[in-house]
Amino acid sequence: MKRARPPILFALIGAAILTVPHTGLAPDWDKLGDWPDILASICFIAATGWAIGTLVDGLMKRRLAKLNFHEADNLKARKTATRLDVVRRIWVVTVGIVTVAAALTVIPGVKQFGVSLFASAGIAGIAVGIAARPVLSNLIAGLQIAFTQPIRLDDAVVLEDEWGWIEEIGLFYVVVRIWDWRRLILPVSYFIEQPFQNWTHKSASIIGSVFWSLDYRAPVADMRDKLTEICRATPLWDGDVVNLQVTDTGMNTIRIRALASARNSPDAWDLRCFIREKMIAWLQEHHPEALPRIRNELDTLPEGAFDGRAVQAGRME
Repeated sequence: MKRARPPILFALIGAAILTVPHTGLAPDWDKLGDWPDILASICFIAATGWAIGTLVDGLMKRRLAKLNFHEADNLKARKTATRLDVVRRIWVVTVGIVTVAAALTVIPGVKQFGVSLFASAGIAGIAVGIAARPVLSNLIAGLQIAFTQPIRLDDAVVLEDEWGWIEEIGLFYVVVRIWDWRRLILPVSYFIEQPFQNWTHKSASIIGSVFWSLDYRAPVADMRDKLTEICRATPLWDGDVVNLQVTDTGMNTIRIRALASARNSPDAWDLRCFIREKMIAWLQEHHPEALPRIRNELDTLPEGAFDGRAVQAGRME
């Protein structure tokens, strides 16, 4: 009801202006010329534009409120929300511009002023075009995002060395909620012109990885069984992917990688931490020899063998 007050108010003002001459309360009303009618027309135009904009905006917001983002795989809801949100913003701006333009056309001299302004644009028009290019590029990028959807609301993304979620998609900027609650504000055109990672573009499900650098005596087969046991013990795992492999070998350690899938990126992060902690605790308790260590090997010379290091040490004394 609050959203309906402004158009109703404008309509009442316009009706009041048209009613005054017929009441006899303003005998000098005719001296104002056409201005009362012009003002009443502006009020009716404003009321109509505001009512149309508010009606469509309210319907779109109601549709957005019905979407369920709490599902494990909310891809469809995010696609719909992204398109509706961007179209809603464009609709409000478009209705506002059309309403203002319509109101200006009823004012004497404004049409002629507009025509002469376009006719004499010249260099000033070019300068304005150059200055407005970032705004136009962001507006066009917003339309591209609404329909091609490289990003959607609540997508998990990695950009500018930060990891977070798409929180808001405006006409000219995008708000990314970083994992530590900071907000990264980027122009809409960034997501059309710059490469970035979108972890949930096709599905909310994601595979997380955990790495360990362990001794060569690490029981890889037992670790593989333990990984499956750890995953089955937590609801963070979606029951799909679980795997453990030796991915690299070094001079003193081997590199072991565990993979496990989760329903969404927050669950994947928590699952990775859970696996890492449980596996380390299990290795410490049952296989301490698997933990990385530095080895020193002492060579003993056969009896009577020549040791040049001892001779060199004697000379130094």
